[in-house]
Amino acid sequence: MTSTGPPLPAATAPRTRTVAELDERLVDCRACPRLVAWREEVAAVKRRSYADWDYWGRPVPGFGPADAAMLIVGLAPAAHGANRTGRMFTGDRSGDVLYAALHATGLASRPDATHRGDGLTLRGVRITAPVHCAPPENKPTPAERDTCRPWLVRETELLRPTLRSAVVLGAFGWQAALPALAAAGWEVPRPRPVFGHGARTTLRRADGGAPLELYGCYHVSQQNTFTGRLTPAMLREVLAAAAASAGL
Repeated sequence: MTSTGPPLPAATAPRTRTVAELDERLVDCRACPRLVAWREEVAAVKRRSYADWDYWGRPVPGFGPADAAMLIVGLAPAAHGANRTGRMFTGDRSGDVLYAALHATGLASRPDATHRGDGLTLRGVRITAPVHCAPPENKPTPAERDTCRPWLVRETELLRPTLRSAVVLGAFGWQAALPALAAAGWEVPRPRPVFGHGARTTLRRADGGAPLELYGCYHVSQQNTFTGRLTPAMLREVLAAAAASAGL
C-alpha cells in the first residue's frame, strides 16, 4: 500500500466557495514537510519570554474582511509572531510598525496587535501572505512558495468582486504575487513590473472587470525599519495611496 500523503493546496484550495471556508481548510494544510516540522518545533520549544503561551503552530490564514477592497501581501508568518498568535503580523515588531501605520491611515481600529482576541479590526483591508507557515530563518524555498500559491490564487479570486488595490511588501512577495494574480484573472504586463518601493502598476482584467492597482513597498522587517530604509512616513504614504485607489 502506498500513501498518497496530505492533500495539496492545488487540490484543496480551488474547491473552496468562500473566504471563511478557504481559511478553515488552509489551517489544516500539511503539504510542506520542512515547514510543518519547523512550525511545530517552534511551537513546542517556544521562546523563553513566551513560555506561558499556547502557540498556534499551524498555517496562518489571512486576516480581514471577505469583501476587502485592498489587499496587503507579506512574506510568511514569523516564528514567534503569527506562528505564536495565529494572526497575520500579530505579536512581533513588524506587526507593530504595520498596524500603527494602518491605524494612522484609518484602516485599522487600533494601532497595535497583540493576540487574536485583542479587538483589532480592519476597515476594507485584508492581510495575507504567499507562504502561510513560518519558515526557518524567514526564508521559504521557491518550491514551498509554489506549493502554497493556490491558497493565494483562490483567496484573490474570492476577493475579486470587491478588490481594487494591493500593496506587496518586499521583493519576495512581489515575485510570488504576480503569478498568483495572473492565475486569478488579472493581466500582468510583459515584461513583468519590477519591484521597488513606491512602484505602481495597473493590472487589467481580461474579462473587462475592474482593474487592480498594484503597489510595491519595502517589507516591514526589523532590518528595514531599524535602519531607516523604511520609515513610518514612507509606509503610510504607500498605504494611503492604495487606500485611495480602493475608494477607502
